[in-house]
Amino acid sequence: MNHKLLALYGLKFNPFSPELPTKAIFVPPKVENFCWRIEHAQVREGGFAMIHGDPGTGKSVVLRLLAQRLSNLPDITVGAINHPQSNLADFYRELGDIFGVGLRPSNRWAGFKALRERWLSHLESSRIRAVLLIDEAQEMTPQALSELRLLSSACFDSQPLLCIVLAGDARLIEKLRHDDLVPLGSRIRTRLTTEFASRQELLACLEHLLADAGNASLMTPQLRHTLCDHAAGNYRILTTMAAELLAVGAQRELAQLDEKLYLDVFAQPDTAPKRRAAPTR
Repeated sequence: MNHKLLALYGLKFNPFSPELPTKAIFVPPKVENFCWRIEHAQVREGGFAMIHGDPGTGKSVVLRLLAQRLSNLPDITVGAINHPQSNLADFYRELGDIFGVGLRPSNRWAGFKALRERWLSHLESSRIRAVLLIDEAQEMTPQALSELRLLSSACFDSQPLLCIVLAGDARLIEKLRHDDLVPLGSRIRTRLTTEFASRQELLACLEHLLADAGNASLMTPQLRHTLCDHAAGNYRILTTMAAELLAVGAQRELAQLDEKLYLDVFAQPDTAPKRRAAPTR
């Protein structure tokens, strides 16, 4: 969003941008509890945590929030993979790129064992406590997920070296029910289910975003309620609709966004064919 548009509405940032500043993210209590458990316990104890839910319910936002908070801890190194590679060799390359260690296999089978040992040696020698955040984890192959379990099981001086947070949709849950992945599923210590939001949760989110961006009265109360009524409990739908209204409102240089604008932008035109009048005799 350009500076002219921000100035028009007195905004510090676009409250509906996917790249919303992490400090402005709306944090429901259950998300706060999940992040607290990761920050204050699991990063020290290692193992797996999992976020799962339908698209648009906030999984990626929670990972962004968690990455920012963990990066403030003095002895933690955070790495994030947003779209994991399905090929195990490519996964190791990406892992190495993120944490600054060469992890490229020399051959298909013995090479992966050597990469695992090189990775663990790197953690031991650098004394870093690594946290790996993986979004869209349902795209990972069973082989790659099994490899994660092996990576997470290593310790140094009785302390775990790696904490892993997986985020994915229902396909991840199904994948972890396979026999070969039951050992991984049993190691998930902390879980968060992102669910469709209630109308009140959507409204609280919208009001939080507007206030934090610097213009709590950008939208009329009626418009805020209308948006929440039509967002289907989905935060992504809510912010997508709000972003479109903001763009159109700025184009028209409206002083405030209201229900009339909503109807102009989203109301479906009446396309039903008109009935012809019966001929008179």
